[in-house]
Amino acid sequence: QYSLVRDVVSALRRHRMHEQQFLHPPLLVLGNLGVQGGPELRLTAGMFQGMLPTLNVHRVNLNSIRRCLLISYEAEARLLQLRHYSVQVVPVGLSRGIRKILQEKFPDLGRMDDVSQLL
Repeated sequence: QYSLVRDVVSALRRHRMHEQQFLHPPLLVLGNLGVQGGPELRLTAGMFQGMLPTLNVHRVNLNSIRRCLLISYEAEARLLQLRHYSVQVVPVGLSRGIRKILQEKFPDLGRMDDVSQLL
C-alpha cells in the first residue's frame, strides 16, 4: 500500500513542504531491523543505511535536520513500514510574542502602545 504526495498534502490542514527541507539528508531511524531477524533484515538495514549519508552526531547542526525517515519492521506480520516526517524546531518556554520574533513572524504592533506589552 502507498499514498501519493498530492493525496497526503490535500489531506493536511497545514502542510510544510518547501525546497529547503530537501537540501540536507533525512535522519534515518531503523526500528527492529537486524535485532531479531536473519541476514535478510540485516541486508535491508544496510541497504537503507547505504542510501543515505552518515551523520556525525557530535558535529551535526540540529537546525539542518528538517526530515526524519522512520523504517520499522513488524515481525509478526512480516511487514516493513516507511514513514517520512517533516521536523520543525520550535522554541519552548517563551512567551508568544518572543516566539513570533524568533520565528521571524513579526507581530502586529498597531494595537499596542509599547513594545513591553508584546513581551
